[in-house]
Amino acid sequence: MASLLTIILSGVGVLCVGAVLTAYIYIKNPIFTPITYTSPTVQASKDRLYQHVDFLTDIQPARSFDNPQSLDTAANYIAFQLEKCKKATVTRQYFEVKGKKFQNIIAIFGDTATTAQRIVIGSHYDVCGDQAGADDNGSAVAALLEIATLLEQNTQPLPYTIELVAYSLEEPPNFRTSNMGSYVHAKSLKDKGINVKLMICLEMLGYFSDAPNSQEYPVGFLKAVYPTVGNFIGVVGNFKDRSLVKQVKKGLLKHSKVPVESINAPESLRGIDFSDHQSYWKMGYPALMITDTAFFRNPNYHQTTDTIDTLDFVRMAEVVTGLYASLWEIGE
Repeated sequence: MASLLTIILSGVGVLCVGAVLTAYIYIKNPIFTPITYTSPTVQASKDRLYQHVDFLTDIQPARSFDNPQSLDTAANYIAFQLEKCKKATVTRQYFEVKGKKFQNIIAIFGDTATTAQRIVIGSHYDVCGDQAGADDNGSAVAALLEIATLLEQNTQPLPYTIELVAYSLEEPPNFRTSNMGSYVHAKSLKDKGINVKLMICLEMLGYFSDAPNSQEYPVGFLKAVYPTVGNFIGVVGNFKDRSLVKQVKKGLLKHSKVPVESINAPESLRGIDFSDHQSYWKMGYPALMITDTAFFRNPNYHQTTDTIDTLDFVRMAEVVTGLYASLWEIGE
C-alpha cells in the first residue's frame, strides 16, 4: 500500500513538474539556442528619436481626445515626416467619433496589392488626459518615424510590404472600443482582404531602469522566471502567435544590445492586450506588442511626470535598430 502510494505521489510529482515546465515554455517563450549579437548594417539615430519626442511633448494643450486640434497638430507632424520618404505611399484615414473628426496616418513601403504579404507596425499618438506623454506614447511614435527613415535609406529588397500606421484614440475613453484608430485601421484591412503576416504594436519604448526591484508583473509568480530589474524590452503575445513572438524576440536579441524578454499568455492576463494589437486580434490577424512594460516599470505612466528627460534614447535607438533588422528575418 505504501509503495503504491509512493508511486502515485511520484507520478503526480512528475505531472506537476511537467505542467510547470510546459507553462514556463509557453509563458516565457525562451530561445534555447544561444543568440550571438550581429551588428546590423544600419543604426537608428537617438538624435532623431529625441527630436520627434521633443516635438510631440511640446504640443499644447495635450494631444488627448478632448483636444482634437492638438491631435491634428501631431498628425500633421507625423504626416510631414513620413512624406519625406519618397519610397512610401502616405495617406490619411479619417473617422468620426461623437461628431469630431480624427485620423490615422499611414505609410506603405512596397507592393500595395491586397495579395502581398504585409507586416503592419503601429503606434498611437494620443495621450491620456493632461500630460506630455513622452513614453506613452511619444517614444513609440518616434520609433515608428525612425523605422520609416531607415526604410527610406534601405537598398535591400523588402521581404514583405511594410505598412506603418500612427493611430489616434488608443487611450480612454475610447480604449477597447470600435472608436480606437487601430480598430478602424484593422477593420479596413479585413474588409479589403489584406494579407497581414503580422502586426507589431509599439507601446512605450523609452523607460529603462537598472535599479534593483524596478520591475513588477501582473502576477507575483512571474518574478520567479523574469528579471526584477527593468532594463529589458518585452515582446508580448497570446498563445496562438507564439511562433511569431519567438521570431521577433530572436531578431531583437541578435541585432540589439538591450536584453529581451517575451511572454505568451491568455489575453485575460492583465496587460497582455493593453494596446492597439488587440484590435488586430479582433479581426483574426496575428499581432504582438513590443514594450518597456508600461506601469509595471514606469512610475510616470499616465502622470504629468511622463516627460522627455525620463527617457533613455540610447537604449531606445538600440531597440529600433534591432526591430528594423529583424524585419528581414520574420518567417525564416
